[in-house]
Amino acid sequence: MSDRSRVAIIGCGRVAVKHLKAIKKLKNKSELVALVDVSEDAPKKLLESAGFDTSNVKIFKDYQEMIDTMKPDIVAVTVPSGLHFPIAKYAMEHGCNLLLEKPMTMSSSESRQMMELSKSTGKKIAMGHIYRYFPFVRILREDISLGVFGKVTHGTIYARWGHGDDYYSSAAWRGTWKADGGALMNQTIHAIDLLVWLMCSEPVEATAMISQRLRNIEAEDLGMAVLRMSDGSLASVEGTTATSDKDHEAMFTVFCENGVISLGLKKGIPQLHIRDGKGKNLNFRYIKRHIAKYGFGSLLNAVNPHTGIYDDLIDSIASGSEPVAGAQAGFRSVDTLMGIYRSARDGHTVRLPLEEDFSSTDMAGYFDKR
Repeated sequence: MSDRSRVAIIGCGRVAVKHLKAIKKLKNKSELVALVDVSEDAPKKLLESAGFDTSNVKIFKDYQEMIDTMKPDIVAVTVPSGLHFPIAKYAMEHGCNLLLEKPMTMSSSESRQMMELSKSTGKKIAMGHIYRYFPFVRILREDISLGVFGKVTHGTIYARWGHGDDYYSSAAWRGTWKADGGALMNQTIHAIDLLVWLMCSEPVEATAMISQRLRNIEAEDLGMAVLRMSDGSLASVEGTTATSDKDHEAMFTVFCENGVISLGLKKGIPQLHIRDGKGKNLNFRYIKRHIAKYGFGSLLNAVNPHTGIYDDLIDSIASGSEPVAGAQAGFRSVDTLMGIYRSARDGHTVRLPLEEDFSSTDMAGYFDKR
C-alpha cells in the first residue's frame, strides 16, 4: 500500500456523502480515486456537494471495470442492501478490502460466505455498524467484559426511527423484502449489533413478532424480539419506523449486577447514563477516560461515525488486526436478524446461529397471508 489508502465508492446515494466527508477528514491517510454509479449525474453532484476536485476522481458505471482498472485498496459499498453480496464478493476476490454498509447481505449463507472469504483472502471487512464507533463505547465494552459491573443480567434496545411514506416512495427498493427489509433489518440492525457486542455474549435463540401498522411497504414497520444469549442473559429488541420522523431516538441499556449502562441518541443529541450498583453517576469518569485514551477530537466522531470506521479500517489493514466491527460482526448481525424474521414467520423460537440458510426473500408474502 502507498502512504495513503486509495478508496473507491460504489453507489452515490445519500449515505455516500458521509463517506466523502470521512475521506476528506482523513486526507493524510486516504484519498478518493473513483466513484461508481449507474447514473451519470449522481457522482458529479456528490463530489460537488462535498467540495471535491472532480478532476482527480475517475467515474465509472460498471463496478467490475472500476475494480479491474483502478485496483483500489478499499472499496466502499453503499448501494441498496440487496446488491451488496455480488459486489462485495467480486471486490474481495480481486484484492480489495471492504467498507460495507449494513446489512452485510440479505441472507445468512451469503454473510457466512463473506466472513469466510475475508479469512481466506486476508482482506479486511469493516462493517458500517456506526454505533460501535461512538465515544465511550469501546471503553464501556472493555469494562463490561472484565466484570467491572459484575454479571450481565439483561439488555434492552429500542430504535424508534420514524420514516413517512414519502421516504419509502422515494425509491422503489425501499421497504421491500428483496432489497431492503423492514424496520428491523434497515433501521435496527445497528442497535442489535451494539447491544450484543456490549453484552459480551452471543445470541443462541430468537423469539419474535413483526407487524405493519402505518407504513405502506412490503416488509414490517414494527418488530419486537427477545434474544437468549449464550451466558443465559436476555435481550429485548424494539424497532420501528411507525413513529414521527421529527423525533428519531435509539437507546441501548445493559443491566448488570453492579450497575446500569445506557447510551443512545435522541433527535441527534447523544445520551449517556452510567451508574454503579449504588446509583452513583459515572458519566464524568468515563468522559475523562475516553479523552485521555482517544483525544478530545474523537468526541466529534458522533457527528460522522464513518470517520472512525475509515480510520480503524486503514489501521487494521496496516497492522493485520481486525476492525472494531469486522467480518464476524457483519455475519452475526445478519444471522441474528434472519433468525428473528424466521421466528416471526414460523411462530416459534429459533436456534442461532441458523443451521439452514434463511433470506429476507423467504418473508415474501408474509403480510398477505395474515
